[in-house]
Amino acid sequence: MSDFYCEQVLNGLTSVDTVQETDSVLAFHHTKPSYPVHIVVIPKQHVPSLEDLGVGGEELLTEVMRVVREVAALVRAEHGAACVVTNLGDYQESKHLHVHVLYRGDKPEGLA
Repeated sequence: MSDFYCEQVLNGLTSVDTVQETDSVLAFHHTKPSYPVHIVVIPKQHVPSLEDLGVGGEELLTEVMRVVREVAALVRAEHGAACVVTNLGDYQESKHLHVHVLYRGDKPEGLA
């Protein structure tokens, strides 16, 4: 599947647990989480990647990042840490811009 988010999530074929939603952005708990907290933030319009913003352009990217900041702040407030990641090229399994907001679990020894 080249675009899970357009083909499944945004078409309603895969239900998601919404964390936050605006007119143009959706944040939801990952359908197959790899971490104790694993939230995905996507534009509702097709945007291929962080490198290729398609017709969404900088304005949509700004809205995506605003939601990422808010979701990351919630995760950090609740768990004390958050990680924000996006993938490109061969690392990007679904060819639709998506940003992962994670809490990976226990912090490494020595970090407060």
